[in-house]
Amino acid sequence: MYSRIKDENVDYLVKALLCLENEEECYKFIDDLCTVPEIKAMAQRLVVAKMLHEKYGYNEIVKKTGASTATISRVNRSLNYGCDGYKIVFDRLK
Repeated sequence: MYSRIKDENVDYLVKALLCLENEEECYKFIDDLCTVPEIKAMAQRLVVAKMLHEKYGYNEIVKKTGASTATISRVNRSLNYGCDGYKIVFDRLK
């Protein structure tokens, strides 16, 4: 399923993420790698996914996160038809 993103550059990114040892290192790397809007957008998608996973409705998600319904729909599609990446994270964050 993730074959559409898998290539040498993404492999290197994944290895870089996996070598980070703590929150501080993650913050430093993400801050160097991404713009503030990119970081905020990814964080928003994760919160939207968590809320969808917890069965919140679209209207409540819009109010709490400011995400557009289009973003919520895309995240919902990933939750339902994606590679279960969100599920892995949610299970491990419990």
